[in-house]
Amino acid sequence: MDLRFSDARPSAEERAAVDAFLGAPATGWEGGARSDDDLRIAVGGHEARGRRDLLLPALHAVNDRIGWISEGALDYICRRLTVPPAEAYGVATFYSLFSTKPRPARVLHVCTDLACQARGADAVRRSTEERLGPPGMSWQPSPCLGLCERAPAALALQAGEFPGATVYGPAEPVPASTGDANGNGGPDGNVGAGGSVGANGSTGAGASTGANGAGRAHDTGDASGTGDAGNAGDARAAEGTSGTGGTGGTGGTGTAGDTNGTSGPGGAGDASKVRDLSRLGGLSGMDATGGPALAERAEPPAEHAVPQAGDPSLVLLRRVGVVDPASLDDYRAEGGYAALREAVRIGPAGVIREVLESGLVGRGGAAFPTGRKWEAAARQLDHPHYLVCNADESEPGTFKDRVVMEGDPYALVEAMTIAAYATGCPKGYLYIRGEYPRAISRMAHAIEVARARGLLGADVMGQGFAFDIEIRRGAGAYICGEETAIFNSIEGFRGEPRSKPPFPVEKGLFGKPTVVNNVETLVNVLPILAGGAAAYAATGTEGSTGTKLFCVSGTVARPGVYELPFGATLRELLDLSGGATGELRAVLLGGAAGGFVRPDELDVPLTFEGTRAAGTTLGSGVVLVLDESVDLAHILVRIAEFFRDESCGQCVPCRVGTVRQEEALHRLRRKPTSGDIALLREVGQAMRDASICGLGQTAWNAVESAIDRLGVFSPSEAS
Repeated sequence: MDLRFSDARPSAEERAAVDAFLGAPATGWEGGARSDDDLRIAVGGHEARGRRDLLLPALHAVNDRIGWISEGALDYICRRLTVPPAEAYGVATFYSLFSTKPRPARVLHVCTDLACQARGADAVRRSTEERLGPPGMSWQPSPCLGLCERAPAALALQAGEFPGATVYGPAEPVPASTGDANGNGGPDGNVGAGGSVGANGSTGAGASTGANGAGRAHDTGDASGTGDAGNAGDARAAEGTSGTGGTGGTGGTGTAGDTNGTSGPGGAGDASKVRDLSRLGGLSGMDATGGPALAERAEPPAEHAVPQAGDPSLVLLRRVGVVDPASLDDYRAEGGYAALREAVRIGPAGVIREVLESGLVGRGGAAFPTGRKWEAAARQLDHPHYLVCNADESEPGTFKDRVVMEGDPYALVEAMTIAAYATGCPKGYLYIRGEYPRAISRMAHAIEVARARGLLGADVMGQGFAFDIEIRRGAGAYICGEETAIFNSIEGFRGEPRSKPPFPVEKGLFGKPTVVNNVETLVNVLPILAGGAAAYAATGTEGSTGTKLFCVSGTVARPGVYELPFGATLRELLDLSGGATGELRAVLLGGAAGGFVRPDELDVPLTFEGTRAAGTTLGSGVVLVLDESVDLAHILVRIAEFFRDESCGQCVPCRVGTVRQEEALHRLRRKPTSGDIALLREVGQAMRDASICGLGQTAWNAVESAIDRLGVFSPSEAS
């Protein structure tokens, strides 16, 4: 791609997609119709360049409408935003969800990462390739989709005037009391082992799956709203190519979405659905056209990912499954906005003091004291200040932030408002993974309702301070979870990390003081203010106060998000989740950037200090359980492939080191040698010492712990 504009022209549909987002071009200099004034006056300069941050959303607008970004569309976006084409091309090719080459409007992203790998992702991938052909036509392998509790999983993104998403996953685990072995449904609409639906959640004809692949009807919400409100069904073919379409279902109580299941005016509808991979061995139910021919039901509610849902002792997850995530009134009835009222009562300095005294530290893995970060940003004289919520949880095995946003979205809106009030931020950005369509939909609805009710905007709660939130959607880049890479992504550049110092609290987003916290960190502020810092600090242990969310996945009986106070042991967490489905081989803590724990080390306390002392890391809370059925060497190769793919390439130690690490692991799988192990150690140490950001610094962690703690590629096997 040249620095100069080309002669490529956008199609009418591409132009319409860009104009729908940016508005019609005002002059010929922006790609509009030439006028006599354009020959005398050139429009540009600082004002035009100041719109650079709209580049990522504009690329999304074209990709969502067309399915890919052509040279003509890219050229038009560049003219509208005064961005050099070469730079825009560098941004468009940086993200895995974008394509600059023609592809079908519907693309299936099949997860091949750690949790799905442990649950048979390779079989799903092979089945997909048999049905749809080689990757790149209508499907592609994908890094972690954040659907680990439903592993193996896939996500189909549909481009068009009304873009949508379909989530694929295996059948939900069903307690014995809700369905019998013959497939008879339980009383509340749960699916039995044979696949039929119970009384409150089913329609009539075709509700069960017969030997000839008869159609299964869509779920209908009962009077109490058991079905997802607003998820209107459509008539599609169900299991088996000879199946007949089920009768269309209707949404539960509340404002319904449209017939595609997208958000209606009340926002209760959801754009994403889930399909069943389990009965036909992955995606073997694909029909000849590549369209799904599997039974479809509404995507399970967020509380299905929380085995403890409804437990009154929960703190961060106590509202998930209890309140309607679309209802602000429900949220306020369960204590919502009490923390913001307390924040206004004690003032910004009082809020920071409470957060400092609580001992709250960041939940993203770095464990930096949150109060110190807020205090440093609040003291900066340069204005405006910005708040960024990092909801781009891309660490393989992590899905807690998704569950919070889907199940309790107003909690995050309130928490961001408190953080902004304390640190003097008039605007906040919520940066969400592009692979989270339902979380994006629910957060957008919550922000819109909060704004309409005076809880966001120019005069929040009538208290004289202004704050608003803008959602920015990521496009598939693990590195954008790094706090400075987020700034570059929002500003319209490649999501590459920046060197520090200066630190974000001094010069962050748009060169201004910026506070960056992830979702879990922010929602911890609510119990601190509502219940008092002292009570919060009394929970957990010294240095790790409060509760922690753990993402349990892999070969475990009850995968999901669990909330435990700091200090609980790994053994207690595994007991709570039902333990491994086979003989336990290892547990990976902290995800791909973490470390392994042996079965005889399960009494390690789940605190930042306890895991560090045990030679591993707590990280973001990933707990990946691996039994004897999992090939650990294959898992290590997948980790190496992940870091190779996700390295931004900015620094040599990471760009080259991740490739050398993967090559050595492939050789070790074929024939272990002491020379390759020595090479791995040398490369790993170089990445750890010299990489710019945490990706390269931690890329060797899991491989090192597997070799040293688990004996993978042990010296006895090496020659």
